Amino acid sequence: MEIKLRDEFIKLGQALKAAGLVESGLFAKLVIKDGLVKVNGTIEYQRGKKLYDGDIVSYDGEEIKIVK
Repeated sequence: MEIKLRDEFIKLGQALKAAGLVESGLFAKLVIKDGLVKVNGTIEYQRGKKLYDGDIVSYDGEEIKIVK
C-alpha cells in the first residue's frame, strides 16, 4: 500500500489512519506506544515521527510505503 505525500512529510499516526490500519488517532497512539509499529525495520514509539518519501511503515502484517 502507498500513501502519497501532499506536503514534505506525514506524521506516523496520520499515516496509519490514512491507510485505514487504525480507526482513530487514539488507537494509533496506543499501538505505537505498545511497540507494534516499525518504521524502516525499527520499532518506533513516537506518534509524531515524521515520515518522508521512501519510508516504509509496518504494522499488523501490512506495509505502507510513503511516496512523494
